[in-house]
Amino acid sequence: MAVTGGYVPRYAAGAPPITLACSAAVVAGQVVEVTGDGTVGPAGAASRKGIGVAGQSGSAVGDKITVYLFGDVHVLITSGTVAAGDQVGTAAAGAVVTIAAGTTTDIERSIVGVALEGATTGLPIRVVVIH
Repeated sequence: MAVTGGYVPRYAAGAPPITLACSAAVVAGQVVEVTGDGTVGPAGAASRKGIGVAGQSGSAVGDKITVYLFGDVHVLITSGTVAAGDQVGTAAAGAVVTIAAGTTTDIERSIVGVALEGATTGLPIRVVVIH
């Protein structure tokens, strides 16, 4: 296990960075995506799970690295089952629900962010707000 290197954003949006575990090797400055509950890895092409930029390099699974998020983190209540990395959108009563890939434009406009963890109906989850 080795956490090395460093990346610092040129301008911070105000949200403090958070610490997450690596699910694969990550290089400082790479865009990262949610890969599981509290874990990140390098973002794939056209990823719907990207949440920020790695502030450090992590060479082993489980290495804890700093992540500069694309937006603030909010704790929101789920409406239905949500998995880590799901894009979530607005649901009834101010809750959030998973937005499936390939959905219509109107539904895509309701996207709030990306879930950092999974939960079932009525439970709180952390969501990185992306717009």
